[in-house]
Amino acid sequence: MNRLAMAALVSLAVVSPSVAAQEAKASNSSDEEDVRALVTQLEALKASYAQEVRRLRELDMQVQAIQARVGGKTAQAMAPAPVPPQAAAITAEAAQAAQKPAGSGEGYASSAVEAQEAKEAARRSVDDVKQQQSALFNRRLTLENSVSYARYDRKQLTLNGFLALDAIFLGNIAIENVESDSVTYNFAARWGLNPRLTLNLDVPYLARKTIYQKGGAGGSAAAIAQEETHGTGIGDVTASANYKLFSERGWRPETVLTGGVTAPTGREPYGLDWKVIERDDDDFIRFAVPAKQPTGNGMWQANLGLSAVKTADPAILFANLGYIHSFKRSFDDIDANPDTTNPGEVKLGGSYYFGAGIAFAFNERTSLSISFSDKLSARASTRYKDGRWMKVIGSDANAGTLNLGVTYALTSKATFVSMLGIGLTPDAPDFSLAFKVPYML
Repeated sequence: MNRLAMAALVSLAVVSPSVAAQEAKASNSSDEEDVRALVTQLEALKASYAQEVRRLRELDMQVQAIQARVGGKTAQAMAPAPVPPQAAAITAEAAQAAQKPAGSGEGYASSAVEAQEAKEAARRSVDDVKQQQSALFNRRLTLENSVSYARYDRKQLTLNGFLALDAIFLGNIAIENVESDSVTYNFAARWGLNPRLTLNLDVPYLARKTIYQKGGAGGSAAAIAQEETHGTGIGDVTASANYKLFSERGWRPETVLTGGVTAPTGREPYGLDWKVIERDDDDFIRFAVPAKQPTGNGMWQANLGLSAVKTADPAILFANLGYIHSFKRSFDDIDANPDTTNPGEVKLGGSYYFGAGIAFAFNERTSLSISFSDKLSARASTRYKDGRWMKVIGSDANAGTLNLGVTYALTSKATFVSMLGIGLTPDAPDFSLAFKVPYML
């Protein structure tokens, strides 16, 4: 019995360590699985918590922005939303997950200020394009300075004689050429009264140089006379308003109605002093030019237009159309003959304009746009005192232009806009170049 008991004890002693080792190994494996499960659950909770904190901050900033707009002031800096004390317990891994959540390549801000800056940066290119096409209604006051240059060159062949034998022209052939260079500085103020209404004031100042060339001087087709005139001064001032009919939602674009009035504050082209360059032997004026160039059209005008902007990331689609009506006006002299004075009335033809284009936002600062615009103007009419209305031949126009533009955000408040216009029809300028700097106060 003793030998059997001792053998059993020895066998039990040999087996027990093996069983204990297996049990310990199984316990360790179970603990590792529990740790992995807890770590996975913790990471998920961290990511969810970070997203909820970010969402709370965004909602808080939206509420502050609406409250500031209703109160009549612009929120310059947004205070961060109250964060629970448990936010301090977020580990470094959770903070990194809040900045770069799984499955997303975009970063998220870790503070309310950074979140607001990121949100504004994402909208910046779109806002700059909208400001050029219609108006921005979330800006209280914007001052815009712009400088533009336009080149205009037009030739006209004048025949003074008759056609003999249906092939031979007998008489004088004169070629008239007009070359015009104009530089315009425009100061504009945009005042946002509420989220739907913006008032605008545009005050231009013009500097023009025009060169007149006329062939056939002195009765010789080979002789050319040339004269250069200048003109500077304030142009026609425009006051307008933009009203947002619809905000962009789904397939519907943001639609803005624009109405404005242009006052004849510039130097009118009627009743100007003339400079006589050449006369015939019978004292007939062969060549005369205005002593000073006009800076306005001399008419009161009303404008009504509609514009639409639709974002389709990364593209921005826009279009506009409208009508300009000119009111008739009386002048002391509407005759182009320097030797006579004939008072009368002038009525410019109505003008229809339309355009469409697309802009691409390369990043939060830069966008490139390409567009086409056209303006169709009917013939003007004149009426001498106690006379009847007469259409002015050649006064109708079709001015089509291809526009290429680049917009770059200089700072959070200033934007640089450049635009190149290429004339597609004889009535449009050969080319134009414009630079604008809107500054938000």
